[in-house]
Amino acid sequence: MFIGGFRLARYINAVCRLCRREKIKLFLKGERCLSTKCAVDRRNYSPGQHGQRRTKFSTYGIQLREKQKVKRVYGILEKQFRSYFHAADRKKGITGENLLQILERRLDNVVYRLGWATSRKLARQLVRHNHFTLNDSKVNIPSLLVKKDDIVSLKLKSLEIMPVRHFLKELKITNIPTWLSFDPNTLKGTVLDYPKREDITIPIQEQLIVELYSK
Repeated sequence: MFIGGFRLARYINAVCRLCRREKIKLFLKGERCLSTKCAVDRRNYSPGQHGQRRTKFSTYGIQLREKQKVKRVYGILEKQFRSYFHAADRKKGITGENLLQILERRLDNVVYRLGWATSRKLARQLVRHNHFTLNDSKVNIPSLLVKKDDIVSLKLKSLEIMPVRHFLKELKITNIPTWLSFDPNTLKGTVLDYPKREDITIPIQEQLIVELYSK
């Protein structure tokens, strides 16, 4: 069934439209987002017939757009995102920061943050196709939440697949956040700590999401 760009639980339209809708780079297409072909740089207005019209959002509209932006960054649909919010709300501390910490701890995000993939979507595919292990155990669940001292490793038989060969060629480890570490000799990533708010560089106003779900 096809409904509004989704087939079942999968968005199948051009993802560049999502970046243009939020008017910010969500890095959904990896290196293309850093090139001159980036749709946000070329057409920095909303997609559609009336995309260039100036729109004034209500308070609810602003909150909704912020939620949609975060969902799209991490590639999560509404049901799962709402469950993450409720889990964050039950934890001690600031709900918005708890939510972002949970999202950052997803295994597909960790694979992306370690540089194994150029986008979270590609990282999700690599995890689903059994290319990684967690603490030397087989894992293929992208939404699995890592814990402190967990070790993420690539299977040896996966060293020849194209995305990994590209990673090994570039081997850029300077952008890895401080809560993760990567050993270029063993090609293993370690979770040093839980992510903090300052580790998340994407411009997100998480308080807007809290206000939206608190109504």
